[in-house]
Amino acid sequence: MIKSKHIIKRPWIKKGPLKTFLFFLGFSAVIWIFVQFSKEYTIPVELPLVYVNVPKDKILSSNRPSTLDVRITDFGFNLARFRLLPPELTIDMSESRQEGEELIYDLEQKKQALVTQLNLAYDDAAFLQNNLQVGFEQKAVKVVDVVSDIQLEFAVGYSALDEIKLQPDTITVSGPASIIDTLQEVSTVPLKINNISKDLQGTVQIQKSGLDKLTFFTEEVNYSLRTDKFTEGKANIPIELQNVPEDHNVVIFPKEVVVFYQVSLSDFDKIKTSAFKVVVDFRNQLPKDGFLLAQVVQKPALVNNVRLSEQKIQFVVKR
Repeated sequence: MIKSKHIIKRPWIKKGPLKTFLFFLGFSAVIWIFVQFSKEYTIPVELPLVYVNVPKDKILSSNRPSTLDVRITDFGFNLARFRLLPPELTIDMSESRQEGEELIYDLEQKKQALVTQLNLAYDDAAFLQNNLQVGFEQKAVKVVDVVSDIQLEFAVGYSALDEIKLQPDTITVSGPASIIDTLQEVSTVPLKINNISKDLQGTVQIQKSGLDKLTFFTEEVNYSLRTDKFTEGKANIPIELQNVPEDHNVVIFPKEVVVFYQVSLSDFDKIKTSAFKVVVDFRNQLPKDGFLLAQVVQKPALVNNVRLSEQKIQFVVKR
């Protein structure tokens, strides 16, 4: 009986030496890469641009430069970062100048600030152009009034000495002419202040709801209000007749009324009875019902909430 012979093939490289060879090959490659990336190189890099502080009366054109080519000198590791993950370069348009229909940003003049953003030395970066030329569209600009939407609730016995004041009371806005042309005023955001017993000061935002297409040069205003404790005063004032029809002898009743008013305690002694004037105006005719309404036509500027003890005045005509 013939026995079959099995031929055993042996690998031409032993596993042990192969692993050693691959290890040293990989290690050498790492060393080579490390050495190469540790050297200094100078290469051009394309950096994305971000524009900030655009003048509020302008809109940058859609075809404005979106990137900037910069020649950078640095170690290979850092340059790889610039190539793989290029940082955004912020361009402050408030530092640009206008030439015709373009805003010119001088790259060389602002180089120090720009290279600082990149964490580079001044001499390690060179711009491949002297400036950025950015086109723009001019917005319509208008000055509009600011009106208050502040609700005031006073503590018992207190009131305002005058109306609430806004500073500034006008602001500048810009935007599409179709909106600007019809805009006359803007308001503050709604604000309610309760239990007021002292002077007020604060800031309040401008209401921009529904005005998203507009740019506001001022976005908040200051408000102030003088407040004082008030008391009620009264004065007996004779009623004056006006425009009595000719050839008629008219007698009214009562001949005087009590005027009630509110005034701050600090101004109470300043109020003079002679500063009030109450009249009934016949308007050159005699009402058939025999009554007229009395009106306060003059009062001191320091008083408010003026009312009469009796407003309906009876009259008779003497023959």
